Amino acid sequence: MRILTVFGTRPEIIKLAPVIQALKERGQTVTVCASGQHRDMLDQMLPIFGITPDCDLDVMQENQSPLEVAARILEQLPPVFERFKPDWLLVQGDTTTTLAAAWVSFHQRTPIAHIEAGLRTSDKFRPFPEEMNRRLTSILSDLHFAPTPRAVENLIREGVPETRIFMTGNTVVDALQAILRCPVPFSDPRLTGLEGRVILMTAHRRESFGQPLQQICQAISELVSSYSDLTVVFPVHRNPTVRKTVHALLGNQPRIVLTEPLPYPQFVHLMGRADLILTDSGGIQEEAPTIGTPVFVLREVTERPEAIESGWAELLGTSSDAIVARVSGWLDDRQNGLPRSGLNPFGDGCASQRILEILMTIK
Repeated sequence: MRILTVFGTRPEIIKLAPVIQALKERGQTVTVCASGQHRDMLDQMLPIFGITPDCDLDVMQENQSPLEVAARILEQLPPVFERFKPDWLLVQGDTTTTLAAAWVSFHQRTPIAHIEAGLRTSDKFRPFPEEMNRRLTSILSDLHFAPTPRAVENLIREGVPETRIFMTGNTVVDALQAILRCPVPFSDPRLTGLEGRVILMTAHRRESFGQPLQQICQAISELVSSYSDLTVVFPVHRNPTVRKTVHALLGNQPRIVLTEPLPYPQFVHLMGRADLILTDSGGIQEEAPTIGTPVFVLREVTERPEAIESGWAELLGTSSDAIVARVSGWLDDRQNGLPRSGLNPFGDGCASQRILEILMTIK
């Protein structure tokens, strides 16, 4: 069996790495193609998982738009199919790379297997463009590896045949369990020996650009001013819009530590050190139950309601007043909400093995 997998971002490689490893261990031919959608962050991840791409489209350009990324992938990827002649395309999640690769695969008449299928907010602009990326990828796909029962239900409701849907759990749990077994030192000395209470902060969504991100930064500044034992660690995304806003509003403030994006193993262990996480990330909502740190989600809607229902996460939105009020309540009384259930709604760490077995037996 010849499998082509195409990825372009840090979350994709994290979630694909356990599957690639499982396939290779069973003697399958796996061709790895990097689009380079997020160049620096992707290159940072590859050696962590011991993956060397067989081909690299290197599409990233400064201040690129999703449409520009898609256009370059649509132009450069067809020769990869013609060279390697895969039996399956394997893609993950909801990135522009995922949708563009699936569209090329459709034109090449190569069947598509979609990992982390079925996530939905039902609002096509939130998150943007990810919600439509994953919906359109589902229409194109032939196999759907859904991480949760809710994702299965979403796909069935949209008319996907049940015989093509498989609930596997989320492969991020597989990756996290491996990383948590190996302690790592922090490369930034400011993160070694953090004292007091720690909030880990991330924000990068396009719908957060502008006033929402400004509100989030204002809330962080107010919280640090109100709690003398509180430190906020904020690895700042490389997007220039995010960096400009965050450094302008939070730079050089006491007990706000702005860092470059951290190597993933360090970030995982920082999540474990944090008392609380504030984020607009989808992936962190999935990672929190395995890590054991509660999350306030800085978004209006989430495609991962399982995190909310399990008690590991809570939606806060982006209003400065709402963030300050809710986080202050939690800091004053940790029993005030987020009743952690101890259950992990995203799986047991065996998702990649399930995907392997399905791919090897499916007709």
